[in-house]
Amino acid sequence: MQPFSGVKVLDLTHVLAGPFCTYQLSVMGADVIKIEPPKEPDMVRPAGGVKEYNKAGLGLSYLTQNANKRAITLDIKTPKGQAILKRLAATADVLVENYRAGAMAKLGLGYDDLSKLNPRLIYCSMTGFGQTGPKGGQTAYDNVIQAASGLMTLSGEPGAKPYKVGPPMLDYGSGAMAAFAVSCALYQRTRTGKGQRIDASMLDSAIMLMASTVIDYMNGGGMPTLSGNDSPNAGYSCYETKDGLLMIGAYTTGQHARLWKALGKPEMGDNLKGLTDIDAAHDNHAEALKEILKTKTADEWAHQLRAAGLPAERVLRLDEAMAQEQIKHRGLLHTIKVPGIDKDVTLPVASFTYAHGGPSIRSAPPTFGQHTDEVLGGLGYAADDIASLRKEGVV
Repeated sequence: MQPFSGVKVLDLTHVLAGPFCTYQLSVMGADVIKIEPPKEPDMVRPAGGVKEYNKAGLGLSYLTQNANKRAITLDIKTPKGQAILKRLAATADVLVENYRAGAMAKLGLGYDDLSKLNPRLIYCSMTGFGQTGPKGGQTAYDNVIQAASGLMTLSGEPGAKPYKVGPPMLDYGSGAMAAFAVSCALYQRTRTGKGQRIDASMLDSAIMLMASTVIDYMNGGGMPTLSGNDSPNAGYSCYETKDGLLMIGAYTTGQHARLWKALGKPEMGDNLKGLTDIDAAHDNHAEALKEILKTKTADEWAHQLRAAGLPAERVLRLDEAMAQEQIKHRGLLHTIKVPGIDKDVTLPVASFTYAHGGPSIRSAPPTFGQHTDEVLGGLGYAADDIASLRKEGVV
């Protein structure tokens, strides 16, 4: 039995962050019902690197975080659509939405409205800046939050202009944090019997994901400086080798002693009593490392340093990283047949494993509105009723 087996989640989210939140609940067993307006499919359905998938409304940007879900169409801006959502919410455990702050309440579908029908409902709202504050009503995407959080100014070579992180890290980071918030609320409900109102913000998530840097600044540590692939600790940096880049993670005094012993210069690791001494020796250590590491390939050095108990890896391209046996062994990715696509698709599962009842993909990402009749039938709507609702544009 998975942790969320029997838990019903209403997913009124689109793009990446919200759907990834509900996806993480789904891989742990939740029955997630994805709700999309009849004329406005999730905007990432036609997005991704394989054009033929996009044409089918099964773009890879959509497939990434929508397996295990059931999909229905529903226009919640109509009175009949609102009535259907209320019937769904009355028996649901969780509702997750990422509409503009206050939009659901204006439709009579906010937490205060639905919790009257179902006091045990956990209602999670995901927005760029949260439900409150001077920016509470603003919309955002990952790139905008990267700008608003300061993240774009924290990486790069000294003097470089700000660059956003390539992958949408804040979308997935905030989605994971929202899933954690929902999980905590479900556990809390087992003790109190009460539902919960969750206000999840991408900006808040971004600050949390930069916690050590933010707290250093807030407590007098000064503005962070750009250091590229270097750091104040020469053993915790990246170096050119005979054929490519090598990242080393010798951070502590003990690791420095092992590093210099492995490099044949044990005296370089002597008399280092703490991080202050290590930082003070940066220039001397860095120059020595630059010269020594050019004498072998990155893989040779990585093997030698790992044998000495040190973190060290050649800097890999994405194709090389995904070919690693370690990733295959961990079960991080799952290959599944998706109806409408002529070959199997590989999707992410979760970043952890369980000894039993762990994360899994049970069904392919659904096509647009695939389960509308099934879900409405479960609410007691007859086939003729559903046909009428479809004719009216409610579903």
